[in-house]
Amino acid sequence: MSYQPTKTKYSGTIKEVKLGVGDKAVTVGGKTCYSFYLFEGEMPNPPRIAGEVWDMDPSEEWSPADCEPFKDVLGDSAAWAKKWVDEHGAELIALECKSSDPNGANRPADEVAEVVKKVADAIDVPLIVWGTANHDKDVEVLRKVAELCQGKRVVLGPTEEGDYKQIGAAALGYQHVVGASTPIDVNLAKQLNILLENLGVQMENIIMDPTTGGLGYGLEYTYSVMERMNMAALVQEDDKLQLPIFCNMAHEVWKTKEAKISEEEAPQLGNQKKRGILMEAVTAVDLLIAGADIVVIRHPETASLVKKFIEDMLSKS
Repeated sequence: MSYQPTKTKYSGTIKEVKLGVGDKAVTVGGKTCYSFYLFEGEMPNPPRIAGEVWDMDPSEEWSPADCEPFKDVLGDSAAWAKKWVDEHGAELIALECKSSDPNGANRPADEVAEVVKKVADAIDVPLIVWGTANHDKDVEVLRKVAELCQGKRVVLGPTEEGDYKQIGAAALGYQHVVGASTPIDVNLAKQLNILLENLGVQMENIIMDPTTGGLGYGLEYTYSVMERMNMAALVQEDDKLQLPIFCNMAHEVWKTKEAKISEEEAPQLGNQKKRGILMEAVTAVDLLIAGADIVVIRHPETASLVKKFIEDMLSKS
């Protein structure tokens, strides 16, 4: 008698959410099982990789290993995004509006929104626009972004409990997707989704950002929370958590000491570039297994490794 593995019966389904418009629009979600458990259910839409782009030149903050693949376009966000798509096959772009930070460059919202519009016009893949988690400034920036990018179905985030009414209303008015962000807690994630739904945002227009740490910096806690979200959605039929998960992880990895410190300062850690890429790849793989539908990647070599992992898992499951 052949071995028959025990199988879990799932009564819930992750909702499908469409990002972007046109031929390159991306649909995420739709799972009827835990990620890659294709012997128990289906994953009609594979997890996606979003290439990270900043709205300002990050050279002063990033290490040489981070900068090298895009060193010729770091001062031009639109060209940077286009290079991700044309040369490295990015399926989505995650544009980080770092210049809007009131504790940093504090760039005016109008200027930030114009940069976002240029990026949106330069690419034909879906765009995720991410602020700095400063409620007042994010509301100001994302409202203008929503208006300038009307009809493109961009993701507006982070949308948090402190600003969900304003950003949610902008998403509703200009037909965008909400990136609902909460601090690594199942109940808080569910609560924000309920608040957005009460505001009038349909669940088919929300993706969840549970917040994540990089490898060795809170990743295991994020993994546990994401597992519990998927369990509640798929096994316990909690329809307020049956949404795709987005993990904005690139910055969390590359800002760590282990990724930034040079070989001269810490020769025992080995090649800095390889070290950073592997840290980013391991973080992404862990989050994908935990249930992520979109992971943000900074280095193209990491993107290649993670894409190969996804293809192998889907072909062998």
